[in-house]
Amino acid sequence: MAKSPDIKSDAPSDGASSLHQRADLLSLIAVAFAAVCVAAAIGTAFLVDYALSYMQAEFGFFWPIAAVLVLCVASLFRPALKSLFGAGRARSALASKDITKARIETADAREYAQITLGWGVFALILLAFVCFVLMNNVAVGDTFFRLPLIRDKWWLITWRFLTQNLFIFVVAEILVLVWGLIVALARLAPGRAGRPIRALAIAYCDLFRGLPAIVTLYLIGFGIPTSGISEIILTPIVGMFVDLSAMDVHERAAAVRIDVIWWCVIALTLTYGAYVAEVYRAGIESIHHSQFMASRSLGLSYMQTMRHVVVPQAVRRIVAPLLNDFIGLQKDTALVQVLGVTDAFNQSKIIASNAFNLSAVTVVAFLFVIITIPQARLVDKLVERDNARMKAGG
Repeated sequence: MAKSPDIKSDAPSDGASSLHQRADLLSLIAVAFAAVCVAAAIGTAFLVDYALSYMQAEFGFFWPIAAVLVLCVASLFRPALKSLFGAGRARSALASKDITKARIETADAREYAQITLGWGVFALILLAFVCFVLMNNVAVGDTFFRLPLIRDKWWLITWRFLTQNLFIFVVAEILVLVWGLIVALARLAPGRAGRPIRALAIAYCDLFRGLPAIVTLYLIGFGIPTSGISEIILTPIVGMFVDLSAMDVHERAAAVRIDVIWWCVIALTLTYGAYVAEVYRAGIESIHHSQFMASRSLGLSYMQTMRHVVVPQAVRRIVAPLLNDFIGLQKDTALVQVLGVTDAFNQSKIIASNAFNLSAVTVVAFLFVIITIPQARLVDKLVERDNARMKAGG
């Protein structure tokens, strides 16, 4: 790079630094930190080898795989050495009073050092997790990751997860989308005539946002069937299709009984409907009032304005927070075990009680994380797209 006489003249005549930051110490720290990480990786490899020997497990490819992993950690030396050499070039440039080059080399050296430190911390956390699993003669790992138990029971737990947790989540999510919009529109009902409707919507949101989901599940799942309200309502409806007079008391009760899984769906719908209604309301109120006024001036009714103008724009703005609520809903499906539903969590607890081991619960945790990660990344993408659109003035 050509030296600029104007910039170079900024340098002090005695060659002292005019840089507000130097990279010498940081680059040395990066090299030392990379060495620590490599030492930790080698130590962890020997610890894993000891654990395998203790468990009398034979794994012929362990040391080749361990060598590859240690080499991956050793790759931290690449940015660390770049940082060290960059700091050296910065010193040389500073000595020759080339301030511009000194600043560029310093910035590069500091960035390489920060890369080393960042990935080094990442590697150390992973190594610490491996060491945690191997603590107490692999007792910790055996408690959470007993592979034979996981191999034997993972499909039973996964099947419960798919048929119970995922089913409840999908049905409740569809109902929450519709119910939340209805409540939001009720809360925004215009005029004095809409005041009682608004009051009901506000009371509903306050009540179900204040109640813990597990309490709502308990009250609805046990309370309504016990009170007999469901039988009073369903008996005439079912009687339109089935001759209940020919059944005895037990058969009639079974014919009009609602499966507990549907009470779970109703309870979660009521709980998350309150949250989603507030999300809808925030989105609708974010639309400029001129949109509403222009639509009404064109002759559209209030509901037509909401249906064709306001709500479609609002939904575009609330997709990300809606998905966040749905991630919470999906995780709360594990609460249905309080009603006796044999979902994945309940099934894993049964297995854990029989085997005196928590590896089955680890499988449940893994399933929830696996299904949550794609949704979380989708939320990130939607937020990024929304931010980009806002920056572009869209």
